Amino acid sequence: MGIDMQIVYVGFAGAASLEAEAGAQLVRLARFGALVSHCHLSIEALRPGSAHPLYAVRLDLVTRAHELRPVAHCAGDDAQAAIRRAFDAAETALEAAIGMEGGH
Repeated sequence: MGIDMQIVYVGFAGAASLEAEAGAQLVRLARFGALVSHCHLSIEALRPGSAHPLYAVRLDLVTRAHELRPVAHCAGDDAQAAIRRAFDAAETALEAAIGMEGGH
């Protein structure tokens, strides 16, 4: 079972490099496919056109039971790094969820 991903860009048109980074990070979550069916990634340019850009990245997971699980809100001047941090948080949260299930 694969995990689908929807990417939304707010305040800018997006970039192929950001989609590639998000796709590479999604591969890390593939092992959690029994728990997660979809994820929604939002990348917002908070200072579009500025010499010092700032991006806010939010990642929400949707479980197989159709429950929305917000995971991370990350911000920074490097959108790709913020995407990686959001997926880091998702992986940590999913590993914790598996650990809690295994303990019961």
